[in-house]
Amino acid sequence: MPAVSRIPGRRVSRLWTAAALAMVTLLTSSLTACGGTRDTPTDEAIRLSVFWWGGEKRAELTERALQLYSSRHPEVTFQVTWQGNTGYYERLSNQAAGGNAPDLFQIDDNYLTEYAERDIVLDLSDYVSTGRIDLTTLPPSLAQYGQLNGRTMGVAAAENTPGLIYNRSLLKRLDLPEPYVGMPYDEFVDWAAEVTESTNGKIAGTMDPSADYKALWLWLRAQGKELYRGRQLGFTEADLTRWFDLWRDARTAEATPSAKVVAQANSGDVTRQLVATGKAATSFMWSNQLPELQKLTKDELAVVSYPGAPKAQWARASMYWAAFRGTRHPEVVADVINFLVNDVEAGQILGTERGLSANLSVRSYVADSLTDESMKRSASFETSMVDRFGAAPTPPPRGHAKVRALLITVAESAQAGRATSKQAATEFVSQANAALAGG
Repeated sequence: MPAVSRIPGRRVSRLWTAAALAMVTLLTSSLTACGGTRDTPTDEAIRLSVFWWGGEKRAELTERALQLYSSRHPEVTFQVTWQGNTGYYERLSNQAAGGNAPDLFQIDDNYLTEYAERDIVLDLSDYVSTGRIDLTTLPPSLAQYGQLNGRTMGVAAAENTPGLIYNRSLLKRLDLPEPYVGMPYDEFVDWAAEVTESTNGKIAGTMDPSADYKALWLWLRAQGKELYRGRQLGFTEADLTRWFDLWRDARTAEATPSAKVVAQANSGDVTRQLVATGKAATSFMWSNQLPELQKLTKDELAVVSYPGAPKAQWARASMYWAAFRGTRHPEVVADVINFLVNDVEAGQILGTERGLSANLSVRSYVADSLTDESMKRSASFETSMVDRFGAAPTPPPRGHAKVRALLITVAESAQAGRATSKQAATEFVSQANAALAGG
């Protein structure tokens, strides 16, 4: 059973104490598409350390899933530690620097490349190629999004993708059409301006997402470009100027609210999103945030893909499971990863807490058990997009977090009229390249 460690000051939901186990000579690991059997020799009991960020609900569910693994493999127990997102990577980095990183840990695409370059994460390619970690059960772009230079460095713990969250009830009251998959940006802006006009300016048609890196990324991908090319930007100053011009024209057409209102939502804080506060009919979010947003309004919300070609989107890992390169038990860690991703019973326990199940078959089982209507809509949207997704890009390089913050800063200057589109783009490109070069 998992033993639980918490950082000081956090309330402990439960503490699992592992019973003493007899010495064993054979480890039997469950590995099929949903976790079958394969033998891994050992001459002693194995205790794996596991680390993730999240709240108490995530902790409870993850511990239950690990308990299930131990019930099938009593020679394997877990020492688990979890905490909030703040300070998580600082702690993980310090552990890695000391050579005592957890055997198995949670990571996201903001840091996967960096940790791979620092030789902290284990290359899982051999386990994937031999089927010990089965990625054939995942959407192709979701499996691909854990690869760096053709090597699998992380396995998606769950899937998420950008989603345009819109106020369906408002559109019904206004007798206006709903946005649709593949809606061109010019048509979307015209539609948003019509929403603003129909509400006499009380509710803008759309959030201005010019500060949102994922909106910019998908807009670039629809034109055959990328946010990054290795350790450099994958687009030009002229491209970014056109992006800022697009939203300058949208402001002029009153399709978006004022810069002051938009700034309230630029941080990404769910509670401040304009579709929830009633300041706009749409917000550019992650699709799995629909249930959180739905709790903040009595109107019915729905989700569709961002404007532009749907092939610009991909099945994104909401977070990955990664193994420490220095683990003493790489085969067992690989087996645990396969179990957490592909086992149906484990998937039912984990539910949608980290996002939709990465394994499509497991996702189907989990979806059948959903009771929350907004979560059902989110799951249905993700599933409907599987065959429309394009190929995944390479996960972002080191320095991505700085680039994201910089985009917000320069975009807000353009939104407020303190800088022209070209001035904002020039400042961004110069500083972003410096951030990427410095890591």
